Amino acid sequence: GKVKDAPAFIAFIGNMDDPFVQEEVGYTGEGIILEATALGLNTCWVAGFFRPKIVASLIEVSNKERVLAITPVGYAREFESWEEKLMTGFGRSHNRLALSKLVRGLPREKWPDWVNICLEAARLAPSAVNRQPWSFDVQDDSITVFVRTRGLGFNVSKRLDCGIAMLHLEVAAVDSGCKGEWEFLPSPQVAKFKIRS
Repeated sequence: GKVKDAPAFIAFIGNMDDPFVQEEVGYTGEGIILEATALGLNTCWVAGFFRPKIVASLIEVSNKERVLAITPVGYAREFESWEEKLMTGFGRSHNRLALSKLVRGLPREKWPDWVNICLEAARLAPSAVNRQPWSFDVQDDSITVFVRTRGLGFNVSKRLDCGIAMLHLEVAAVDSGCKGEWEFLPSPQVAKFKIRS
């Protein structure tokens, strides 16, 4: 889409020395976006189609840091222009892959209830052009997130998108009464959410 006249923005900045910077920024950034949305503000991820150098010139960024994405913050107009309606169609938000194409590990009939709820929440999480670059491995007490395909694509890290899905998975787990913690993992894995006993 296209953002015009937003009164403010939030920059998502990562320390590029951190090997898990992309997924951490995705996870934390989505938490900020969900909180702003809960407050009635309009937001959206903008990662591939903004000018990081211009944003960096407006804020203080160290040599080790990089602006990975931004979100405009404000109130959307009541009516969308024809251009906005057209761009929304390109996002294909209604075309999401089924869990059967994204999950391996335990057969679905053996999943605890919390797993189904968590995976559905992660499946519906936003990603660059709704590409869903994640897959999941389900075990009795854990869900591991993997990058399904490699590379950037749309100039946005797939690991950043996986971080967004991680937050949705964890929020659904907490809502289901399950608490756990994340362990970051090397590529092609992203992280494992393990339920605390």
